[in-house]
Amino acid sequence: MAHLRSRRRIALTVPLGIALAASVGFAPGIATAAPVDAPATASAKAEAPKLAYVVNTRTDSKTIAYVKKAIAKADGTVVVAYPKIGVIVAHSANPDFGKQLRKVKGVQSAGATRTSPLTAAGTTEEGAPTLLSKSDAKSLKAQAGQAGPDAEPLEADQWDLRAIGADKAAKINPGSKKVTVGVIDTGVDDTHPDLAPNFSASQSANCVGGKADTSPGAWRPEKKEHYHGTHVAGEIAAARNGVGVAGVAPGVKVAGIKVADPVSELFFPESVVCAFVFAADKGIEITNNSYYVDPWLYNCMDDPDQRAIVDAVNRAQLYAQRKGTLNLASAGNSNHDLASDEILDDSSPDDSTPVPRTIDPSECFDLPTQLPGVVTVSATGVKDLKSYYSTYGKGVIDVAAPGGDKYQIPADTPSKNGRILSTMPGNEYAWLQGTSMASPHASGVAALLKSTHPKASPAELQRLLKKQADNPGCPTEPYDPDGDGKVDAVCEGGKNKNGFYGSGIVDALDAVKK
Repeated sequence: MAHLRSRRRIALTVPLGIALAASVGFAPGIATAAPVDAPATASAKAEAPKLAYVVNTRTDSKTIAYVKKAIAKADGTVVVAYPKIGVIVAHSANPDFGKQLRKVKGVQSAGATRTSPLTAAGTTEEGAPTLLSKSDAKSLKAQAGQAGPDAEPLEADQWDLRAIGADKAAKINPGSKKVTVGVIDTGVDDTHPDLAPNFSASQSANCVGGKADTSPGAWRPEKKEHYHGTHVAGEIAAARNGVGVAGVAPGVKVAGIKVADPVSELFFPESVVCAFVFAADKGIEITNNSYYVDPWLYNCMDDPDQRAIVDAVNRAQLYAQRKGTLNLASAGNSNHDLASDEILDDSSPDDSTPVPRTIDPSECFDLPTQLPGVVTVSATGVKDLKSYYSTYGKGVIDVAAPGGDKYQIPADTPSKNGRILSTMPGNEYAWLQGTSMASPHASGVAALLKSTHPKASPAELQRLLKKQADNPGCPTEPYDPDGDGKVDAVCEGGKNKNGFYGSGIVDALDAVKK
């Protein structure tokens, strides 16, 4: 992959043309009548699969009402509408539904959110989890003194906390109960003893399908195998209660907003739109997004369906920012250079048969991490070197954080495991690695900053997060983490800002001291 020139996150001031509805979404307009194409024939409809769509419109009530009628006329059904951002989620078996809706006055973009039919994971972890056995847990607890007299039973194995000073920060300010981090993910097992003390049920929901379900327990993972969100939640806010592990910000609240499809465990756009809007309306100060929006690893603006996905998700996350929410997201595990001229995407779409394509990352976007205002987080290991899998890019990465690396082995832990130990469903613990694990460390530090600076806006929080990060600078030796003699990535930039670490590795201790 060439990195011939570096690019910023393309601010999606982009070739969007629709300005990603940043301002359009809040400017009242008047719908004018326009004919909608005739619906598909009955036979075509009978053969076509039912798909989910996002329809993005102006936000005035007349336009919304008019477009809803157009959806019905095109043989669609409205699932939920978000008038504040002009996004309507609809289902239809009409194969021309998207094409017809794009011709309707007041509609700014519309497209299918998947390539496979609706049925009765695009997380960013790298590799399967290694569960902590009961015998290992007993052994580690016996060695807990290595991490200090006030440490949690398994904290001796949490090299990641010590790497960013989170253990010391907890003694100064563990975080405020007035700050909540929303984990937009596969669901959170709030019955886990390390999570129950800090869990906010009133700010949790199941957003699968695009409409929030706040019934008790709806936010929990569908299956035990859907462990991802529970692991992430523990990294952020596992309580210091003498039970197991500790989170980066063990005094803040954590909420679960489930967006993973119960069958495929994929994160479809309509669910993510719901999650951002729900988080904003519930007063959640920070969201953690350790995933990419399925089914496309990169959404290209020259494709009407993918363009509509970018538009809808961006409207939702911008709405959250305007309501005071800082959104953080994992950079990805493909070791891609997001500042390069081209990238081979051979995994999309992931809900049907992938078709390899070469994309330009300035025109095709990884969601939500490349959206404007979202903090993009790369991963590091115990040696403060970029993790071998972590995506990177000068002008794209904002900060870095511990995500684990099997090639970087800690010398001061009982297990000698270079990955991240955290909570799992069913009162268990496990090691995982990935930018999925890096983003929650940064989210935890952001929560500590919000606790220290309660009036800080999302933009100010991001500025503080970057200011207090510690940048090791680009490696002086060729980057070859697996030692096979081949350079696996090239770091561009200087000591203050570069493609591997952005502004640097987050610092929890500085977050509570400055």
